[in-house]
Amino acid sequence: MKTIMFTGGGSAGHVTVNMALIPHFLEEGWSVQYIGSESGIERQLIATIPEVKYFPISTGKLRRYMDIQNIKDPFKVVKGLYQAYRLIKQNKPNVIFSKGGFVSVPVVIGAWLNKVPLLIHESDLTPGLANRLSIPFATGVCTTFPETGSMLKADKSRHVGAVIREEVKQGNAERGRTFCGFTKNKPVILIMGGSLGARKINQAVRQSLISLTKSYQIVHLCGKNQVDPSLAMPGYKQFEFVNEQLPDVLAMTDLVISRAGSNSIFEFLSLKKPMLLIPLTRDQSRGDQILNAQSFEKSGYADVLYEEKLTASTLVESVERLYQNRESYIDRMNMSEEANALSAVFEWINEIAKK
Repeated sequence: MKTIMFTGGGSAGHVTVNMALIPHFLEEGWSVQYIGSESGIERQLIATIPEVKYFPISTGKLRRYMDIQNIKDPFKVVKGLYQAYRLIKQNKPNVIFSKGGFVSVPVVIGAWLNKVPLLIHESDLTPGLANRLSIPFATGVCTTFPETGSMLKADKSRHVGAVIREEVKQGNAERGRTFCGFTKNKPVILIMGGSLGARKINQAVRQSLISLTKSYQIVHLCGKNQVDPSLAMPGYKQFEFVNEQLPDVLAMTDLVISRAGSNSIFEFLSLKKPMLLIPLTRDQSRGDQILNAQSFEKSGYADVLYEEKLTASTLVESVERLYQNRESYIDRMNMSEEANALSAVFEWINEIAKK
């Protein structure tokens, strides 16, 4: 029996690609294992797949700002590297697949020390810090945006496109309306701020609810501990997050308001959902979401509203403009070439494992 070991975490975006791939390896009879953090979202998500053995390791984070944890975290990283090295040595996987996030760095180095081939997936247009640290140790890098290849060695990268979870495409709009208590009489807006939520987006949405609910029904995924029970009103449904019902919610959705994480926006593209993207600012991130959003805006798939300009009034104006022009966005999305990235990555992993 061949063994594959996955890693990646810190946010849902660093897990979804792994979760799209795992069922295919299980169907082919592989033993599937996962190295993640002790308490990150990846542990919670992978727990829903009982066939996968999960190994927690110590993790640290490389921050771009001053924090007392910057003193402690290098020791956690060293401990995590030792744990990852031992786990790989003991389990002898044929190949390791990394989706990124800081939990992946010790695993990547542990794979290199054990001479186990490793493939990295980079979702964003420019590689994040964890992947930049990991790429020199990797056998190859899968890229989502074609532009990313120009930043990497030609013999190390392949443009595969976006890996889309199959279940995302299997939603039922009627089930989504039943789940949210909505009708067919008004269009639906889905608002997502990421697994941890986005306070400024939540604030602007809540300040504009009276205006928006006159014309739209709204599903608001607020993030952990950010539901406001005082805002119960017809046509407005809020959740911390939605997991199993998300395909049904997406099926009934007419417009999406979202951050610009690569995995999410490519899923919206595959479902032909016009988007209003509100990327993380450069103060909050390395600027990857801004580049993702600008790429989609240039292709005609989305409008962009920068957080610095986000208010209740600009949000309402942007939603109205997007809805009025929705057909032109859908037309351009219909013209996009959707590569079968899932198969491409699956085949490359098999190719590496055979070697």
